[in-house]
Amino acid sequence: MSAAATAAAAAQTRPGAERRWEERVQRAAHPLVYPLLARIRRPVLRVPRVGVVVTEAELVRGVLLDTARFTKTGPGSPADLWTPVLGPSVLLNMEGVDHLALRRRLGPLFAPAFVNALTAETIGGAAARLTERLLSGERVDAVAEVRDYAGRVISRLVGLDRDVVDAGLFTRVSAVTGYVRLSRPRFTEPQVRRARAVLDELTAHARAAYRHDGVPARTVPARMRELGLSEDEAMGAVGAFVLTGTETLVSYLPRMLAILHDTGWLGVLARDRSGEAAAIAEGLRVTTPSPVMLRSVAAPAQIGGVAVAPGDRVVLATFLADRAAGAFDPVANPAASLKQLWFGAGAHFCLGAPLAMAQIGTMLGAVLDAAAAAPLAIVERRAQRGTLIPGYSRLVLERS
Repeated sequence: MSAAATAAAAAQTRPGAERRWEERVQRAAHPLVYPLLARIRRPVLRVPRVGVVVTEAELVRGVLLDTARFTKTGPGSPADLWTPVLGPSVLLNMEGVDHLALRRRLGPLFAPAFVNALTAETIGGAAARLTERLLSGERVDAVAEVRDYAGRVISRLVGLDRDVVDAGLFTRVSAVTGYVRLSRPRFTEPQVRRARAVLDELTAHARAAYRHDGVPARTVPARMRELGLSEDEAMGAVGAFVLTGTETLVSYLPRMLAILHDTGWLGVLARDRSGEAAAIAEGLRVTTPSPVMLRSVAAPAQIGGVAVAPGDRVVLATFLADRAAGAFDPVANPAASLKQLWFGAGAHFCLGAPLAMAQIGTMLGAVLDAAAAAPLAIVERRAQRGTLIPGYSRLVLERS
């Protein structure tokens, strides 16, 4: 931003005003675990029944980059949690050469040119209509809007008919991720059966697309076939996309809009878009839609002076590491120093980050277009209770 725009922004915004609602959102999702973790003041602390909790950004990054000693396979790891549901080959639960090979094969599906075109095709028209609806005075629930956008993108990604990805499916997917507890390293057998039933519903359509799509491929499952993925690998990727790619986006976008509104930045960005990238990064930093990452210790090591042994579970509290940089502040932009830690680091940096950023930019642009013509206000909101990823169940915007 220019010096004049920065000074104007500083004068018109309200630093820290977002914290009260963000605190409500976090506590509604995790009324027991969130207060427990939020009280931790040490960079590393061993917590009974949870694991070795790491809260300092550089230590978190160090663990993520050290895949020889800290792995996504092993006791208490993502593999322990997700392999019974998704199968053995879905990036979430892989390490080493197999992980690298699968990531390389999936990489073309998340190249910027592909995801930008996909986003424009699936939600570009809906975003343009969102601007018109807000300007007409319609009340718009941002949570329902984002869920619709996520459904449009996911249906295209995994080869589903649009009417299959409805509110009922999102409810069933949320029920699956809602089984996750920090105090419970794996799903129970009944939970595994219910989770597989939900994913079987999805993959029945995706398998058909994998086998019978045209030439050139029109759906992502068929593209996966062209890229050399086996049918089982493709179906595991489909399940992982749905489970990890929908709730995080539905969590983040309404929370970002709420933060922009609460701090006064919505009006600032509507008048001057030069701070938009910094605001998005700061929103990702203070919300951290994937608030915790898990690793299993594979070899003796130390984390910040705390000794860990093979089989120990490491809980990387990324939301605490990110939030330690301070309140939402696109002018100072402390997010820039964290190198997108909210998306991970190293070999496991989120493969879907370009797609998420394309969708974020599209919806935020539509809201800012409306806010540039008339101020917008949040007229109703509710925090979502009992969900894995903290968020709102309802966040209603209206022209003020």
